[in-house]
Amino acid sequence: MVEAVLIDLFSLTANLQSNLQGLLHNTLEAIEKCSSSHAPFVYVMCCQRQGSERKGEQESLLPALRGFQSLKRRLEVVCAQTTAAALYTVKQRLDEKDLSIIKVILPTLRKDLMKVYINHLFTAVYQFEFEDLQVAPDSESLQISEHQHEGQMLPSQDMAFIQHEIQMYLESLPSLKGELTILRSSLIPDDIFLHGFTTRTGGISYIPTLSSCNLFSSSKRRDPQIVVKENLRRLANAAGFNPEAFHRVKVDHANAVCIMGKTEPDDYDGIVTDQKGVTLAAPGADCIPVLFADPVRRACGAAHSGWKGTLLGVSMATVNAMVSEYGCNMKDILVVLGPSVGPCCYRLPHESAKEFHRIDPKCVRLFDSANPYIDIRRATRILLERGGILPENIQDDSITDQNQNITFCTACHPDKFYSHFRDGTNFGTQIGFISIKD
Repeated sequence: MVEAVLIDLFSLTANLQSNLQGLLHNTLEAIEKCSSSHAPFVYVMCCQRQGSERKGEQESLLPALRGFQSLKRRLEVVCAQTTAAALYTVKQRLDEKDLSIIKVILPTLRKDLMKVYINHLFTAVYQFEFEDLQVAPDSESLQISEHQHEGQMLPSQDMAFIQHEIQMYLESLPSLKGELTILRSSLIPDDIFLHGFTTRTGGISYIPTLSSCNLFSSSKRRDPQIVVKENLRRLANAAGFNPEAFHRVKVDHANAVCIMGKTEPDDYDGIVTDQKGVTLAAPGADCIPVLFADPVRRACGAAHSGWKGTLLGVSMATVNAMVSEYGCNMKDILVVLGPSVGPCCYRLPHESAKEFHRIDPKCVRLFDSANPYIDIRRATRILLERGGILPENIQDDSITDQNQNITFCTACHPDKFYSHFRDGTNFGTQIGFISIKD
């Protein structure tokens, strides 16, 4: 069942308002007839020409909007100077109401163009269907841009223009939830390495569970890749790294490690490099983003360690890659555990808890219960120490000076961090990142 209808009038000019009003009136009438049992939300998207008042644009359409009682409270005119701005505003309205099934009614010649905008601004969570807007071809008052034809591949310059238009619009948006904040460890020397752990503030993601500096896009979530890219650009500007030389692990919840400069595996949860200016990153939204630094050999790494990866030894696999690839000495490697779900909140089924109990009984609380509490940080530390990392070279929540603590519980701090455990499937993601300074 269609939940929302988007009527795209953006390319139409109204020299004689009555024709445009008639077109809109007929379209709304058809929607009302077809949806008598369930009135969808309706958004009319039109161009706000430079120098014109938004209110004036809307008022010109008012006669066409009158009389539709079932749609009245569900109908909104969205005017903007660019298609990107108008469509992004419509997306915000859809997300406020958690709507996902949208019919787009638009001129035939706009269809391919609109599909490109939608591909950039939406994810697979949304379902779109398209219907032609019936525009009289001989009407002098309704003009449609004619530089493309439906069903043909858009010229590359048009594709580039659309992406640029969207990027420029997103860059113009204000940051949400305060300034961008980066947590840094005193263990990693800042004269050699650039590093940090992100929090959830200072980006443009507006959906509550993703707000605001979400740094991961998924087909199952509502934040598109282009929004995540803008959040990353803002992070890069604040932190001082190049977003074009940024490499995030391809999460598999296992223990494979990618060596920068060698063949990239299909999936991996650890990544290492000795190249300057290359930023490595590991995501976390309860799972631990772990950073590794060797100031002697000037090598670094990042790993994503959830409960499965922890049991599979992803942190030591990353350490071992640094040793074998770059000749690092185990005693020189520094390891920092970032914000992650703490033993105060994290529970697993008893069968999985047994594996952590075998590492050390202190990793499990209420072991005899159906869902014991698990300390994946303690398990990570124990496995690192057993592998040869010096205890004093590991920073986690066990440090004595809590002013130096950056291993906060993500589930306990909704104002600072994202949490899958707390927020459900449409959760945001923070990252840990590290690079070797030039």
